Amino acid sequence: MNLQAPRLRIGLSLGNIGALHDGLGEFALQIGTRVAAQAPAWREAYGIGIDFHLKDRFFGLFGPEVGYLGVNRWQRLRHEQPHPYALWHTLHQLSKNLPPRFQGRRTPVRLVTVHDLNYLVGRNAWSTWRHHRRTRALMDRTDALAAISHYTAEEVRRHLHWSRPIEVIHNGARSFVGTPQEPLPGWAATAGRPFLFHLSRMSPSKNPQALIDLAGAWPEMTFLMCGPPSDDAKHLRDTVRLPNLQFHLGISDAHKAWAYAQCAGFVFPSLTEGFGLPPIEAMHFGKPTFLARRSCLPEIGGDAAEYFDDFAPAAMRGVIEQGLLRHTREAREALVRAHAAQFDWDVCAGHYLDLYRRLLKLPPG
Repeated sequence: MNLQAPRLRIGLSLGNIGALHDGLGEFALQIGTRVAAQAPAWREAYGIGIDFHLKDRFFGLFGPEVGYLGVNRWQRLRHEQPHPYALWHTLHQLSKNLPPRFQGRRTPVRLVTVHDLNYLVGRNAWSTWRHHRRTRALMDRTDALAAISHYTAEEVRRHLHWSRPIEVIHNGARSFVGTPQEPLPGWAATAGRPFLFHLSRMSPSKNPQALIDLAGAWPEMTFLMCGPPSDDAKHLRDTVRLPNLQFHLGISDAHKAWAYAQCAGFVFPSLTEGFGLPPIEAMHFGKPTFLARRSCLPEIGGDAAEYFDDFAPAAMRGVIEQGLLRHTREAREALVRAHAAQFDWDVCAGHYLDLYRRLLKLPPG
């Protein structure tokens, strides 16, 4: 790649992200694409180049105007690069790699985006301690923090004892409204009967058991549980047998768009989230959206969502039935769509670029 050699560089590290279909992958893809689009302007205005630190198979993902740096296991112990970095942005708190030093002498401004501290919930004591120790070590080598929700920022202050400022930058959320649609297997283009839709990796923290119990107690309603083919999701698919509950794993964007468009409502009783992209994706379709009143979800769902305070099947069914009725009676579709429109990836990436400028004491763009 024949890029003009800039005086300094900014590095964005995806670390060991291996797929782009989950929340961390979506964040990296959406932010990375937009930051990369600004690379020529940053070279021209500031003499700063932009590089992406990621697995080799993703080289080229963000186009020819940026550089690419490979991830390797030794960077957990020592990470040196031949070029100086003014700023190193680690895109998620799960990274095990050190920020680079320039020929052993220069350390960049180190920025980390914290998505969640979900390791504090649902793990055994050893696993929690191990993750907490690693995250504290990351904080010790960090100069500035961004969090994807106010809830996550408060969790960082409470559990990691971070006393310096935290920049809260809400994620965007893609709209699949204009995406070509393909029915899920066994369904027609028009669903023909109402169903409730859930999308997640179905780990215990996503509380899938609450939906399974609800499906068992509500045989008249059909439930579609979708997501990536994680070990948790495959285990549920292979062990749960209910006539009104379907699992569809590894679905495409076209399948996802169809499910959002055709569902009676979107249900997401997750116990812990840093943000929660699927509820906003459902809201882009104006759909009634049902969330747990836990972690960041009330912050993200606002008045446009309905909330579960109790995961007993009868209580959840009551919230859903009342919410579906309210959605129709009060014609809430436009309100729900307007709420979703607040979460925009262009705005999100713009906030990160502004943060880069402030950290590097550059003039406004």
